[in-house]
Amino acid sequence: MFSVSLGDDNAELRPLEPWRAEEFLAHMDRGREHIGQHIGLADAVTDLESSRAFLRQYAEKAASDTGRIFGIWVDDQLVGGVLFRTMDVPRGNAEAGCWLEPAAVGRGLVTRAARVIIDWAVEERGIHRVEWQVASANQASIAVAKRLGMVKDGVLRASGLHRGQRQDVEIWSVLAPEWRAAKRSN
Repeated sequence: MFSVSLGDDNAELRPLEPWRAEEFLAHMDRGREHIGQHIGLADAVTDLESSRAFLRQYAEKAASDTGRIFGIWVDDQLVGGVLFRTMDVPRGNAEAGCWLEPAAVGRGLVTRAARVIIDWAVEERGIHRVEWQVASANQASIAVAKRLGMVKDGVLRASGLHRGQRQDVEIWSVLAPEWRAAKRSN
């Protein structure tokens, strides 16, 4: 198994695999209210069976090279994650996303983890465009997109349906040349 250090605070990025379903469920239970404010993950993972099924879905995406999921651990406790909800390697497009439980908010964990996976997608997999789709009300996730150097492409008005309510969805993106230029300037 591999892990990638996310800094000096004992934070690590690791694959989030089906055998971690119990740990993933416990994490969802700790953060369900916070995570569920803007994304459907908290509603999709409600018991051990749904936790396994969700992680199996991403294992199948990884096997078919159409998505990936990674957990963020701090001091050996799962506190959040980043993923490629979709990856279309032949076309060079991917959609990244994230979630975090409340105890881990405000430490830059998602930004650091997203940098790792976006860099991998651009440099190793040849992805040209990485998108970040976010509910307009999710200011924390929009702040991550900005810190990643993404550009707001537009708003899909009333496009998202979350917990029975229509919401505007913002599309942010970074292109491979922009990503590389930003890395060189840092």
